[in-house]
Amino acid sequence: MSRPLLLKLLCLLSGLMIPATSFAADIDGSTLSLGWGIPFVGILLSIALCPLLIPTIWHHHFGKITALWSVLFLIPFTITFGMGTSVGLVAHAILAEYIPFIILLFALFTVSGGILVKGNLHGSPKLNTALLAIGAILASLMGTTGAAMLLIRPLIRANDNRKHRVHVIIFFIFLVANIGGGLTPLGDPPLFIGFLKGVDFFWTAKHMLLPVLISTLVLLALFYLVDSHYYKREDEIEARDPTPDSKLRLYGKFNFILLLAVVGSVLLSGFWKSGVEFIVLGVHMELQNITRDILLLVIAALSMMITAKQVRSANQFSWEPILEVGKLFAGIFITIGPVLAILRAGQDGHMAGLVAMVSDSEGAPINAMYFWLSGALSGFLDNAPTYLVFFNLAAGDAATLMGPLQQTLLAISMGSVFMGALTYIGNAPNFMVKSIATQSGIAMPSFFGYMKWSFGILIPLFLILTVIFFLI
Repeated sequence: MSRPLLLKLLCLLSGLMIPATSFAADIDGSTLSLGWGIPFVGILLSIALCPLLIPTIWHHHFGKITALWSVLFLIPFTITFGMGTSVGLVAHAILAEYIPFIILLFALFTVSGGILVKGNLHGSPKLNTALLAIGAILASLMGTTGAAMLLIRPLIRANDNRKHRVHVIIFFIFLVANIGGGLTPLGDPPLFIGFLKGVDFFWTAKHMLLPVLISTLVLLALFYLVDSHYYKREDEIEARDPTPDSKLRLYGKFNFILLLAVVGSVLLSGFWKSGVEFIVLGVHMELQNITRDILLLVIAALSMMITAKQVRSANQFSWEPILEVGKLFAGIFITIGPVLAILRAGQDGHMAGLVAMVSDSEGAPINAMYFWLSGALSGFLDNAPTYLVFFNLAAGDAATLMGPLQQTLLAISMGSVFMGALTYIGNAPNFMVKSIATQSGIAMPSFFGYMKWSFGILIPLFLILTVIFFLI
């Protein structure tokens, strides 16, 4: 065994031998300055600027750059608050949040990548609009990640003879990777967190139906107009189609059963209350959640064993998108801790002004502000913990939020789900779709280039939704 590996194992073992009670995951956000958020902002700016300024270095070393920001946060944090608090923060971020998050994405990515739609359709405005509509529906049934990974490659192939394809991918991110997942707790991580906190499964379906329907229809209509404009241009269609139109055939059908198994595993962790928990490095881990994660890994392994290699090869399946998401979000989950702690501190934290914006002089919630603030933060932070922060800020009790404060819960739900489409990092599938499109030769916009599209199209839509649901 090499000496570096031996040292790593000894450090790990020594950490595990420290009593769990010495670790503290909670941070008093009222004592933290905004300076502790600099490494988190550094990761976001790296994601935004490095592909523009140093594309080659970023492509080969984005994991190391993310790790560097994490280290620049952890060293001063450990010196200031002690090893116990530092280990507790990292343990909670990784064990309680990151690992379940990435395992679910990994399972959906692996299983959906084993489904091959062979053959090709003609990427006309009607077909593209139909595919986006189907994807939006599937997003609430199999999750935004599953639906996005299932349909993004057939959509790219259908349009691979067109010069102007960027808008197709951008609207796909809007509808399939975000807004379409708003109907059920299975669709998007924020809604699943609400489900685990006691929000009724069918409350989400009932109250989110109209906002999702309006948003989807508006975006589909707008997409059809935009796509028709590009399609009619004389130089739009290349003379030779790289993948000529042919009859569609479906391969890897067993993976549809595995997708149902993924859904069942997620539901199991929500409905089954085992009452059994384990404490690992100070983190309380419940048996039903551990069982869910193990089942998801088994399902992914089954998909890899059963699916023919030719199917994944024809699907141009690679691990790069999930590896990219995994590396970047590991740093995000670690460095986001102080930012969320400051938000949780409410009026006592350095974001008191921001928190005060969601309540009037009598303390009643301003639902329009809940919609915009939870949404704006979800666009730049991870939308799942952002949902949780505003859920707790509003009441923290599911019964109250489904009762007298149901419009507030609707505002938080809409903001967290819909505005995750504002940036590439608002929701994990966004980055995965971008990565797959880039690998397929589509020159996707930069971080800020994408925001020109998202702000120009989505902000007017969100203003209309504000008037309809929170001001009338």
